[in-house]
Amino acid sequence: MEPKNTKPKAKGETAREDRLKAALKANMARRKAQAKARTAAQSGESATSKDKG
Repeated sequence: MEPKNTKPKAKGETAREDRLKAALKANMARRKAQAKARTAAQSGESATSKDKG
């Protein structure tokens, strides 16, 4: 097993990690919304039909 890298990260690496975190968060939110929409569609009520009431 290799030892962990303990030297401080360069500014570019930190910025890259921040971009990746933001992209992952957005992707997870999108997937969660899609799953919620699929569940609603399967149960017989869609998100748009609630607003028409």
